[in-house]
Amino acid sequence: MGLGDDLMITAFVEDEKKKYPNKQIVIGNVKEKIIFDSLIFQNNPNITPINKVDKNKPIHFINYHNRNRPYFDYQSSNNDNWKWNMNFSPTPGKLYFKEDEKTTARKILNEAKDHWEKNNNSKFKAIIFFESTSAKGDRSFYYNKMKNKDWGESNWKELILRLKNEYLLIQTKHEKTKKYDGLFESSIDFNFRVACAIMNHCDIFLGSEGGLSHAAAALHKKAVVYFGGWIHPKVTGYNFHENIYFDNFKSPCGAVGYICSHCEEARKTITVDNVYNKVISILQN
Repeated sequence: MGLGDDLMITAFVEDEKKKYPNKQIVIGNVKEKIIFDSLIFQNNPNITPINKVDKNKPIHFINYHNRNRPYFDYQSSNNDNWKWNMNFSPTPGKLYFKEDEKTTARKILNEAKDHWEKNNNSKFKAIIFFESTSAKGDRSFYYNKMKNKDWGESNWKELILRLKNEYLLIQTKHEKTKKYDGLFESSIDFNFRVACAIMNHCDIFLGSEGGLSHAAAALHKKAVVYFGGWIHPKVTGYNFHENIYFDNFKSPCGAVGYICSHCEEARKTITVDNVYNKVISILQN
């Protein structure tokens, strides 16, 4: 599962724990009797870690895995196009940080602020946490999907150039991260959880639909999220975010088996001016 999927299930987990307070809550594939672990589940008081499951005590198994996600319409999907369950909308998940993650996040934020002060004569207006690329990168299975979901490097580059002189922009750090001029990159290595702990201190998340947009929702952060025309914001978006959607008769296409011309049209139709104005409007209000 992706980290966004893991975040979506944590809201359901919290409700289940209230129903079954004396049971161990685990997540996985019931049929195959597999329990899953995730970075997202760490430190969550409602989920019993795999290495602490006591088979002699009651267990409540949540059946949630790659072939059982509530936002999919499995019957209508095929290998080229995924279809969505338009009756589903997510509830913001839950993240529980460890003290060392909070400490690392504060160090990186201080590093970013020091970097700004050394390179700018004015104070930044706000802190923007940015990520446009998935850690899944260009692995064969994901290449078409991630290409179709992306707004495009040139669009992100222009947007960052327009923001960087007034706003402190911090990006994630993983091996697939694209480098853009104007984004602060820490000298400290950090994982997804620390990225989320950093975001918790930022004013807004800016980027594509994915794990970090779900993290922004879990942290109750404002966000401008690019959806394009691949998936509908109703299915994996949140109504307190500004979701940039290409409202077209072909949307949402869910194209995974090919590079989609409709998604290319979305990239061209959704302008930098449009997204920039959304970001500024949120930050000013």
